[in-house]
Amino acid sequence: MMIIRPVAAGDLQGLLTLAGKRVAVSLRCPPMKILLRRVSPVLRPPGKARCRVAIKATCSCLRIPAAGAVVGVCAIEVAVGVNDPWYNYRVGTLVHASKELNVYNALPTLFLTNDHTGSSELCTLFLDPAWRKDSNGHLLSSSRFLFMAAFRDHFNHKVVAEMRGVIDEHGYSPFWESLGQPLFLYGVFPRRLSVRYRAKSVYC
Repeated sequence: MMIIRPVAAGDLQGLLTLAGKRVAVSLRCPPMKILLRRVSPVLRPPGKARCRVAIKATCSCLRIPAAGAVVGVCAIEVAVGVNDPWYNYRVGTLVHASKELNVYNALPTLFLTNDHTGSSELCTLFLDPAWRKDSNGHLLSSSRFLFMAAFRDHFNHKVVAEMRGVIDEHGYSPFWESLGQPLFLYGVFPRRLSVRYRAKSVYC
């Protein structure tokens, strides 16, 4: 039997172990301090206060009761870009034209935007490779939609999800190295956000 429930304080070590099984070598083991900050909204004492906070940023884990092991984790962000800017690239078209020079070029272009600000996000979803069977992944993923259906007034009508990018066995992400990291190195984005966005370019 598998159980999906909100993350509890006793799950932190299990989550840290689970994080060690992720693909990217350089990011796969977040320090306990960072992990605690990410799940702290749902580690409040029971009661109405916890319910309000948990709905703002919910994180659930998949456990095997008999073994007491955490084998999966999923999460939802109610609204992105509320505390810090939430950047994304949009594929558009940039046209350069001149009748005098007989030039017309339509160029596919990546535009840096904040278009999804305020949207709800399906963010974390990870299942231990050993348990990717018996529809466990489908159960873990679908639980987020069940939660949103139960508290639909708290979520935006627009829901976004980022997909995992290309990454090699050494944790190298071409997208991050080419279009992500330079923006932080040259001061376009605050450096304090660099770890978060590197993780997004790799994992989402």
